[in-house]
Amino acid sequence: MSIQSVDVKYTAVATAENGRDGRVATDDGKLDVVVNPPKEMGGSGAGTNPEQLFAAGYSACFQGALGVVARKENADISGSTVTAKVGIGSTPSGGFGLTVALEANIPNVDKAKAKELLEKAHEVCPYSNATRGNIEVTLDVA
Repeated sequence: MSIQSVDVKYTAVATAENGRDGRVATDDGKLDVVVNPPKEMGGSGAGTNPEQLFAAGYSACFQGALGVVARKENADISGSTVTAKVGIGSTPSGGFGLTVALEANIPNVDKAKAKELLEKAHEVCPYSNATRGNIEVTLDVA
């Protein structure tokens, strides 16, 4: 599902220098970080890495989608958290691919309802919609 450019409400702009071993910053200066490959991939691990940035964005976005769904369902998600675990590895074609595991802790609803909320949030979340069919995304209730 794609959106038309006239539907866009906001556009984030970030520029990277030197790829995975450099710096990335947003045009408004609110984010300006050193990026380095993790030690597990032969890097220094001194800075953050694109997978951590993706995990941060996905978890925040998914938490927001969970809130949208919870309001419609009159479910109490206060005190909830969403953790995104983003894995990177080699693909059979010689490139690289990602996996995502989303885990939510929703203390004020039972596990069955929490799972239902996660499934619905996965349909609403822009990150989920962008990655659907492209990378493996699993949902779990803590």
